[in-house]
Amino acid sequence: MKKKVILGMSGGVDSSVSAVLLKEAGYDLIGLFMKNWDEKDENGVCTSAEDAEDAKRVAAELGFPCYTINFEKEYWERVFSYFLSEYKKGRTPNPDVMCNQEIKFNAFLDYALKLDADFIAMGHYAQVENRNGEFVLLRGKDQSKDQSYFLSRITQKALSKTLFPIGHLEKKRVREIAEEYKLYTAKKKDSTGICFIGERDFDEFLDKYLLSEEGDIIDVDGGRIGRHSGLIHYTLGQRKGIGIGGVGTGEPWFVVGKSLKNNQLFVAQGENHPALFSISLQGEDPVWISGKAPELPMKCTAKFRYRQADIPVTVSEIEDGALNIRFDQPVKAVTPGQAAVLYDGEVCLGSSIIRSAEPLNKVYSQINID
Repeated sequence: MKKKVILGMSGGVDSSVSAVLLKEAGYDLIGLFMKNWDEKDENGVCTSAEDAEDAKRVAAELGFPCYTINFEKEYWERVFSYFLSEYKKGRTPNPDVMCNQEIKFNAFLDYALKLDADFIAMGHYAQVENRNGEFVLLRGKDQSKDQSYFLSRITQKALSKTLFPIGHLEKKRVREIAEEYKLYTAKKKDSTGICFIGERDFDEFLDKYLLSEEGDIIDVDGGRIGRHSGLIHYTLGQRKGIGIGGVGTGEPWFVVGKSLKNNQLFVAQGENHPALFSISLQGEDPVWISGKAPELPMKCTAKFRYRQADIPVTVSEIEDGALNIRFDQPVKAVTPGQAAVLYDGEVCLGSSIIRSAEPLNKVYSQINID
């Protein structure tokens, strides 16, 4: 009998070409479009409805069924509530990482298994390899599109049942395949917005769900130099949109800390100001893809944001199962709430959520989020 695969279809070119490759490989294919969010953007457009239609159109072109599954309740409870609670704490969460952990490779997987699927498939740029019964997550071949960072908190259960059909391809080749098959999505541009928010005014979106209060902007020497529009609108390392140009040396200003207690935003001037740099971080809630923690301390590499180059680090365990990740060299703009993703060469080992960072210069300890 043919193996049954349920493909998560987004209405984009990557999941469309994944469908092509799965059909070519002879799988019994079913498409599922996940409806995680029900809201129109500021132009009155519900992009999820358009994406669902695109997914179904591609499925019809290729000759397999595609249905819509509603995970709005699960998304709200497991991802969006977390997202809001992190912003309330002054942190900057990564909802795409949490969506993969809680929805695509959890709720979606469980639903697919109830339909007697042998595998689920996703259009991510990543690869899975079975190494003597252990399933390892590898970076995608296209390093500029590699999405292992966002998959760093999924489990052995999920990996053992997951196919990434385009993980071995370059994006250019994916587009070419879409053109060869004359797919409706062949020229559709890639989505660049946050998974549920899309491409919209982010500050305006946050203000719909969280109260924001204006407060003082303080430089690292203690001087009051302006007013902020609400701490939820700023993230560590941010340069644009602070609104204090023309002050001081003329160099750009960067966000380097927040005081929730005093509703103050701390800034420093110059892209190489020492207040921007950290020498280590504490990471909470670690997830190891192998299902078990490696022997610690260990040397490996890490990313603290998606587009960052790998950084050599030493990882050790501290109280409460949290991790201390010490950098070989100081790192700029390490942001609480983001994922610290660990690698051994091409293998993604797992990740933890950044709780706090140790400043390069102890004099700046007072600007940590409190």
